[in-house]
Amino acid sequence: MTKVKISVKKHLFINGGDVEGAEYAPLFSPYSGEEIAQVALADETLTKDAIKVAVSGFQVISKMPAYKRAAILENVVKLLEERIDEAAEVISKESAKPIAFAKGEVLRTVETYKFAAEEAKRIHGETIPFDASPGGVGRIGYTVRKPIGVIGAITPFNFPMNLVAHKVGPAIASGNSIVLKPASRTPLSALYIAELFKEAGLPDGVLNVVMGSGAVVGEAIIRDERVAMITFTGSPAVGISIRSKAGLKRTTLELGSNAAVILDKDTNVDQVVDRHITGAFSNQGQVCISLQRVYAHEEVYDEFVEKFTVEAKQLKIGDPLDSNTYISALISERETERALGWIEEAKQNGAEVLTGGKLTDDGVLEPTIITNVDPKLKVSCQEVFAPVVIVNKVKSVEEAIEYVNDSRYGLQAGVYTKNVDKALLASEVLEVGAVMINDIPTFRVDHMPYGGVKESGTGREGIKYAVEEMTELKLVVWNRGE
Repeated sequence: MTKVKISVKKHLFINGGDVEGAEYAPLFSPYSGEEIAQVALADETLTKDAIKVAVSGFQVISKMPAYKRAAILENVVKLLEERIDEAAEVISKESAKPIAFAKGEVLRTVETYKFAAEEAKRIHGETIPFDASPGGVGRIGYTVRKPIGVIGAITPFNFPMNLVAHKVGPAIASGNSIVLKPASRTPLSALYIAELFKEAGLPDGVLNVVMGSGAVVGEAIIRDERVAMITFTGSPAVGISIRSKAGLKRTTLELGSNAAVILDKDTNVDQVVDRHITGAFSNQGQVCISLQRVYAHEEVYDEFVEKFTVEAKQLKIGDPLDSNTYISALISERETERALGWIEEAKQNGAEVLTGGKLTDDGVLEPTIITNVDPKLKVSCQEVFAPVVIVNKVKSVEEAIEYVNDSRYGLQAGVYTKNVDKALLASEVLEVGAVMINDIPTFRVDHMPYGGVKESGTGREGIKYAVEEMTELKLVVWNRGE
C-alpha cells in the first residue's frame, strides 16, 4: 500500500484555499499515539469569515443548473474511485478504523455522492388541483423546491468521510452552500474531500471546512443568522442544546442509540451469528446503530450465546493498518476508560462477562459480551459506543419488545422471526425510526431514509430525504381570470 503523506500543517479550507488558523493543535493516532498532523483551529472571527464566504457561494451554486451540480458530484465520484486506498488510509490513520472497514467506508462515500448526483436531477414539485375547492376555480398552481441558503454541518468522528458526504452531497445537489465543522479528532477526511471538490470544479466558497471546538466554532455557526439550517450528527446532549439555540433555523439531528435485536425461538442461530458479530463489533462498536442489546428467546439463548462468544474470541485485534485487523483502538483513552467503567459496573451488579472486558497489551478494548444485565445499567440503557454487547434471555417476542422500547433512544431495531404475525407486531409497535425484519439494526444503505425518534433525533438523512430537508417548498398560483 502506498503511504499517504500527511503534511505537518493542515489549514482551514475557506473560499477554495488554505487559510491559516488562529492556532494549531496536534492530531494523534488513536492507536499508536504518534502525531500525524498539526491542525488549524478557527476562532469566532475566522468562522464568521467562512460563513460570509458561504453566503457568496450560495449566490453561485443556487443559480447553477441541476445538470452542472450533478456533474460536479459525478466528478468527485470519479476522483474518489481512483484514490480508494489513499482515502481509506487517511480514515484509518486518524480514527483507528481497521483498514478493511475504512475501505468499505470509502466505497459507501462513493455511493453516497452517486446518489447525490442523481438526486440533483430529480428535485421537483407537483401540480395542485385548485378547482377541488369552489374558491379555486380559474386558478392553476404548482410547487417548486428552492435551496434554503447556507447549511451549517457538524459531523462526528466515527464515519469521518461518509457522514460528511451525507451532509455535503445533498447540500450541493440541492443548490446550497456549506460551512462544515468536522469532528476535532478526524478533520483530515473532511479536508481531503474538500480538496477533491475543488479539483472536481466546485466554485470557491460553496464548501468551507473550519476546525475547532464546539464552544467556539460550533456556537458561531449555530447562532449566526446567515446560516439557514443546522445538520448535526452526535450526542443527544449536544443535539438538544443545538435545537434550543438554533431559533427558527431548520435542524436535522441524528443523535444517540442503543440498538437492539430480538431473536425469536425459530431463529436459525448458525445463519445469524456472523451478522451479529458485524453488528456488534465493526468499527469497534463506534456506530450509531451498532448492535448493543440482544434479546434472545430462551429456546435459542444458550446456543446463540455459545456460538456468538466463540466467534468473538477469534476476531483479530491490533494495528488498524493491518488488513487482517477487525478490532482496533477506540477514538481516545477517555472513551476506553469510560467503557471499562461501564463494564465494571455491570460486573459489580451481577452481570457475567463471557469474553473481553479488558485491554490488550497495546491498549485495545477486547470485544466484550455480557449476559444477565439489569436494564437500568449503563451498558444497557445508555449508548456504549464501544465493542460491547449484552445478551439477555426472554420468554417471548412480546417481552423482548417491551425491553427494546424501554429506552430513551429509538433509532433502529431488528427482529428475527419466521412468524409473520410477530414480525408485523414488531414493525408496528417498536418505537424506532426503522425496523429490520430478519436482520440486525446495523443495516444501512445510503439512499434509505435514516433517522430516529425520542432522543435519537429529528428529521431524516438519506440523500433524497436530506434534499427535502435542505429545500423550501414554494407555491406558485396563476389566476386565469375566469
